[in-house]
Amino acid sequence: MNPAKPGETARTPWIVGVSGASGTPYAAAVLRALLDAGESVDLVVSRASRLTLLDETGISFRDAHWRDDLREWLARGADGKPGTFETDLTDVRYWPAGDLAAGPSSGSYATKGMLVVPASTACVAGVALGLSKDLLQRAASVTLKENRRLVVAVRETPLNGQTLRHLVTLDDAGAVVVPASPAFYAGATHIQDLVDFVAGRVLDAAGVEHRLYRRWKGELGGGARPA
Repeated sequence: MNPAKPGETARTPWIVGVSGASGTPYAAAVLRALLDAGESVDLVVSRASRLTLLDETGISFRDAHWRDDLREWLARGADGKPGTFETDLTDVRYWPAGDLAAGPSSGSYATKGMLVVPASTACVAGVALGLSKDLLQRAASVTLKENRRLVVAVRETPLNGQTLRHLVTLDDAGAVVVPASPAFYAGATHIQDLVDFVAGRVLDAAGVEHRLYRRWKGELGGGARPA
């Protein structure tokens, strides 16, 4: 990547890693919100997540056609309806999961941090143990060692003792663990509302402003919608 020219601001992206757990609508909501907030995004899609994406949306995510496939994916609502959203992909850079020489594999590659959404238990274990078996795990390990913000949106249930210990290891290392657990106090009436709540909590943990859900204001009944 070329260095910034005089007077220009260097591009400092958020890395978004998508692992193979169910929950690709969560990743789509996070990506849309980051781009809507004017953030730069470096995207890593694991091999396992491509199978999940195909199963949940019917979309085949291909390295050679990633921009077209990403545009189609982000245009879908959580209910699967195409053409629901329109997103500018100008400031998205895609790195193949097998490219261990990619920018995010090095601590000298400047980023704001990394969001792993959804995070499978296999991904959690790989990062906690420092396996770095693909670029997603390597980028997460680099994020931790450079003391940058790592947010892990784990989406599995139930969680066994081994996974819980791995999550504690990540917490001890400085990561923020955000279970993909929707709440209902914000007045959700549609599946997209529940997805956006989780995506919003991920962005809260990253310190990125958004308007994905209505925040609690200490008033009981605030989430009730008039009939």
